[in-house]
Amino acid sequence: MKRYNLLFVLLLLIFNVTNAQKKGSPAADFSAIGEAKTKIENTVPLVIKHLKEISEKENDPNILTNGTTALAKEYGKVELEWRLYRGNMNNCILNNSSKKAKKCMEYHNSMFRGTLINYNNYITNLTRKNGYLGVEGDTKFEMNPSEVTTKLSESYFNGSDAANRMKGNQKKEFLSQTTADDNALKPFNQLIVE
Repeated sequence: MKRYNLLFVLLLLIFNVTNAQKKGSPAADFSAIGEAKTKIENTVPLVIKHLKEISEKENDPNILTNGTTALAKEYGKVELEWRLYRGNMNNCILNNSSKKAKKCMEYHNSMFRGTLINYNNYITNLTRKNGYLGVEGDTKFEMNPSEVTTKLSESYFNGSDAANRMKGNQKKEFLSQTTADDNALKPFNQLIVE
């Protein structure tokens, strides 16, 4: 009789471990936030490099000056939306039932995707081959708005599932990592210096 009890306990343990792995652990992976941040930030030095090449080729420093000013304005829109997006996604998770949270997150993800697409179109048009003043060569960006926002969406949905298994302050502390200063976009002036 004892052997059967032991076998039953072992089977139950294996079943519980397997189910826990399927659901995901409370330590959901928010690394997509850091990856997205890096991809967005990396666009600035590439565009500045392109503007410098144009400026030198045409012997006109105004191209670099005006281009940098315009890029700063576009980057500023992304920077603002990035801050709002992270805060809104957390609010969706903290203040709603799981069904309403999903709708809320889908909405904010869609808004952020639109902002990223606009920014990507701007920098791509500015740097494409035979683009502005015909500087040779395409500048390749690692940032694909759809890919970035899909990964972010998955990360937040997994985070929402994990947060639903937590209580009160534990949930807030868990989600606060997404809005930490480390995940904020660097200021434009800091990126053009690097």
